Amino acid sequence: MKLTGDPSVFPLEYRIFHALCIVMIIAMMITIPVNLIISEWVAAGLCVVAGCVFAFFLYRSRFGGKVRGSIFMTALICNALFFVNYFYNSGISGPNDVVFALSLYLIVFVTPKKQHKYWLGVNVILLLAMHLIEYYYPKLVPYTYLSRSDRFIDVTSAYMIGVLIMYFTIKNVRNNYDFERLQVEEKRKDIEQQHQFILAQNEQLEHINSEKNKLMSIIAHDLRGPLSNIQNYLELVGEYGLDKEEREVVESDLLRVTQSTLNMLSKLLIWSKSQMDGVVVKLSDMRLNETLKNTLEMERIMASKKDIELTYEVDPAINVVADSDMLQLVVRNIVSNAIKFTPAGGKVDVSTRLINNECRISIADNGRGIAYEQQGDMFTLKARSTFGTANEKGVGLGLILCKEFTEQQGGRISFESIPGHGSTFHIFMPLG
Repeated sequence: MKLTGDPSVFPLEYRIFHALCIVMIIAMMITIPVNLIISEWVAAGLCVVAGCVFAFFLYRSRFGGKVRGSIFMTALICNALFFVNYFYNSGISGPNDVVFALSLYLIVFVTPKKQHKYWLGVNVILLLAMHLIEYYYPKLVPYTYLSRSDRFIDVTSAYMIGVLIMYFTIKNVRNNYDFERLQVEEKRKDIEQQHQFILAQNEQLEHINSEKNKLMSIIAHDLRGPLSNIQNYLELVGEYGLDKEEREVVESDLLRVTQSTLNMLSKLLIWSKSQMDGVVVKLSDMRLNETLKNTLEMERIMASKKDIELTYEVDPAINVVADSDMLQLVVRNIVSNAIKFTPAGGKVDVSTRLINNECRISIADNGRGIAYEQQGDMFTLKARSTFGTANEKGVGLGLILCKEFTEQQGGRISFESIPGHGSTFHIFMPLG
């Protein structure tokens, strides 16, 4: 890797050129002693020159940054050396044709595609020229082998070296190709992951924008009514005056509407704060009965005003891991909803049960229940706000808060409901 070059700096064809130079230097080092053994002094000298040429241009390309010029000069000088070697190494009787074919093979690997046809033309013209010269002027190409065995050694060694060069060249190209392919695949995966991340972000932004629009719609719709009632009351008092009985009726209605509006605003503020700032959860091991007792007693008083019986039975031995304030808020919201949708004379029951490593808090009522078509949206902003049995107005955020706060404590929430027969909500909390 250090000699061929960093893939992030050198393109594939440049790294192949560097690898070829290294292979050819090694090949020349092997060929020199073979030529000396068979007394091919000129061929040995040309191999020395060729080895130096490859070493020089390898250094010039790899460390000097002059790659294109080095490739061109190497190809040109090698053709010239092989041309000269033809006349000092027995011409067509030696391995020169094989060497010439090998030179074209190597040149095609490292030169730009647009140059391939020119180098092919040069190679063919030089080979034909050498053959014609030897054919018409045989004395210019002397037979330099001293024995029959020398020729066999020279031709065989040339073939072996040529095959090894081709093998290592193709292997190097294949390795580089696989490396490049893996890099492209990794980049493709990175791009795909970024694409999925962007899609998820867009989906999240669309969801946030939808929730914001829903929230604004809720605020605009649900605040307009109470404020309009207050305005109408003040106009009636100012313009016509009301007797005591009429005033008490209107004020009682306004008080109920104002309380409902304050409750709605309280939920809006809590939910908005949880969305913008996040909620800090302070988990601790607590006695469930002691945590919920005051909350359930307050809800019992509220239920009695609607002539609803609220009963609860919380095992005093149960300990849960929860945030005290958040757990009370969740239970208070669900119990308030049960009271809201239960008619006078109805019943709301709160009970607990141990299931595996969880405590299940169940809030059951025998009220109007939830329509089947609405049950899938109960914990989302798609849930429609409806009036209670005494015309109590909700905001549609209570159950969203309950679900988010329960999950942030490590718990979960579910429900089951039969329209006309009531609902049961289950809060599952981890045991302490």
